[in-house]
Amino acid sequence: MVVMPRGCASVARVTREGTIVGVTTPPSLGASERRRAELADFLRTRRALVRPRDVGLPGDGRRRTPGLRREEVAQLAGVGLSWYTWLEQGRDIRASAQVLDAIARALRFDGAERAHLFHLAYVAAPLPEGGYAREAPPHLRAFVDSLEPYPALLIGPRTDVLAWNRATAALIHDFGGVSAGRRNMLWLLFTDPGRGGKPAWADTARRTLARFRAEYARRLEDAEFAELVVELSAASPEFRAWWPRHDVLTEQSGTKTIEHPRLGALTLHHLQSAPTSHPDLRLTVFAPADDATRRALEALLADGGL
Repeated sequence: MVVMPRGCASVARVTREGTIVGVTTPPSLGASERRRAELADFLRTRRALVRPRDVGLPGDGRRRTPGLRREEVAQLAGVGLSWYTWLEQGRDIRASAQVLDAIARALRFDGAERAHLFHLAYVAAPLPEGGYAREAPPHLRAFVDSLEPYPALLIGPRTDVLAWNRATAALIHDFGGVSAGRRNMLWLLFTDPGRGGKPAWADTARRTLARFRAEYARRLEDAEFAELVVELSAASPEFRAWWPRHDVLTEQSGTKTIEHPRLGALTLHHLQSAPTSHPDLRLTVFAPADDATRRALEALLADGGL
């Protein structure tokens, strides 16, 4: 079967076995038309892969094409058949986040497919249901440990420290000595009694707060985020002064100098990334910025200093 929606030059062919071949979107189309054509193709190909019995519908041996019918998807998603047909035809219509979520559930999308649907529809995807990890997933905890002799830690969206390795404890901060309820980067920074004597403290604190503020905007209904803001406002005059400024930051990289009592000055590059298995978490890794720091870290590991 060859499917050619009205108003689109995109073509998708679905075999009777459910295999999808020949999906193309000509580059001659404008950006908006290409996006709608890609969305239409994506929905049709996914619909062809869902068997009626997968979604609780009776099988029909007389079906000429594999997968669900459009009217079945519309019924499962709770949308009008004409509207859904227009969406699969690449018409210039708008879909809300709620409707896209309903279609994703009807077509049994996984996380990647759901995110792709929202990207193609040009709609900001709501946060997935179920929240974010409050504890370090075992494979990420093991990965953090494996990065020694370089410091590494895993941080949650609220800046809670979920995992760290021995190098982090020896060179940056021993989070094991902090109660689990206060193992939070913002709390530790803004309530540090010695913060006034640390030249780089203000810059680090401002940047950490700005990254938290950007995440806070995505989670305005999260009581744990609101609770942290209330507690920090009561505990830190700097936090009270800076929070109303609405500074935001979504990236983290740079160079950090640490004065170690035995090793002297250590210069480290630091980079933050998001594990694809848990994109709400952030993995921060510190790497030597010069040969002297690299040799110092390797020596520290070799003599059991970690």
